Amino acid sequence: MKFDTYHIDSAIKKNLASEGFKRPTDIQFKAIPSIQKGEDVLAIAQTGTGKTAAFAIPLIDKIHRAKTSKRSFGIHCIVMVPTRELAAQIGDVFNTLSQHTKVKAFALFGGVEQDPQIKKLQDGIDVLIATPGRMFDLISQGAIDVKKVKVLVLDEADQMLDKGFIKDIESVKQKLVQRHQTLFFSATISKEIKKLAFSQVKSSAIRIQISPDDPVSKNVSHGVIFVEMDDKRFFLRKFIQDNKDARIMVFVRTKVRAERVVKALERVDINSLAIHGDKDQESRTAVLGQFKSGWAKILIATDVSARGIDIPDVDFVVNYDLPEKQENYVHRVGRTGRGTKKGQAISFCSTEEAPLLEKIQEFLTKPIETIPVGKKEYSVIIEAKEKPETIQDLIQANEDWEKNRKKSRKNRPKKKKS
Repeated sequence: MKFDTYHIDSAIKKNLASEGFKRPTDIQFKAIPSIQKGEDVLAIAQTGTGKTAAFAIPLIDKIHRAKTSKRSFGIHCIVMVPTRELAAQIGDVFNTLSQHTKVKAFALFGGVEQDPQIKKLQDGIDVLIATPGRMFDLISQGAIDVKKVKVLVLDEADQMLDKGFIKDIESVKQKLVQRHQTLFFSATISKEIKKLAFSQVKSSAIRIQISPDDPVSKNVSHGVIFVEMDDKRFFLRKFIQDNKDARIMVFVRTKVRAERVVKALERVDINSLAIHGDKDQESRTAVLGQFKSGWAKILIATDVSARGIDIPDVDFVVNYDLPEKQENYVHRVGRTGRGTKKGQAISFCSTEEAPLLEKIQEFLTKPIETIPVGKKEYSVIIEAKEKPETIQDLIQANEDWEKNRKKSRKNRPKKKKS
């Protein structure tokens, strides 16, 4: 079945075609009809399978058909997400797919000045994609009116619930005076989170699970190399040098390690960018833009960027550090092999990380293939020369981290009293 045969507006079909979307993915095929009917949906599907378009397409079509002009008379749909990057990403999808329609979408998140956001809201929008913090700030200030909302979407919903946003979600639901449709989308879900999820949708909700037995997409081949912690930088350097033209995302555990990996690569003349929570939103947006455009091919990231970010043509994901939460493994490796494309993920596992690997494999219900490295090959990799890390390098790295942290705090907008 092709999108051409769907009962959606011709403008949306043209937008899909221009983006290269001809046929729906499994999650889109199963979710779109139910959403069009107004049913609640609880959908679990592997990352990279097109979940955002699965709810964006039918919602844009419904809103477009219901409007008589481009003028907006109130927010029709709220999409709640856990991170700023994901809000921006989903906003891009809605804006791309709603071109030449009557639908206006806007992504709202913290870390940037709120006055331009308030002006945009006052101009009128139909779809609000938002993180809870900034959204509740503006609701309390009277800048957001949710009285006309008829659809609530919870994207990466397991993280929303796991982070303790359940009270925020319930608070939003209490403010929705009209009967509304709830859509719950995620790539992973635990038994505990599933109970909370069921409490947020009608008992008649359509439940969709795509490949629940294997949370990692079949388009991604993934393996693990056993590497001692102090030797990881040598293996990363070798991997990048062996794949010079590849676009690579490297995941690390902490903000400090992200900056240190960037410095380690600099010492062997490899340019990379870092993204993490201590960078202000302007810097984070700029870094993602440079990586997406191909200006930089190596991105060092903490888990702030593991969820939902759709960066085209990522060839490899490297888990420099194994994630402490096993679910994040799925979200990390899902940055490659998106849609119909193939991808590869490599994890470095040190001796002290063995328990984390065991938990990940239990979550996947299968072992991750071991990539063998002989003793001689191991020695050759770690003995390759690099510019030594001096005391000045360490001092500079710490100063840069402190500078970014202070700048981030300074740029945080102050909350206005309602």
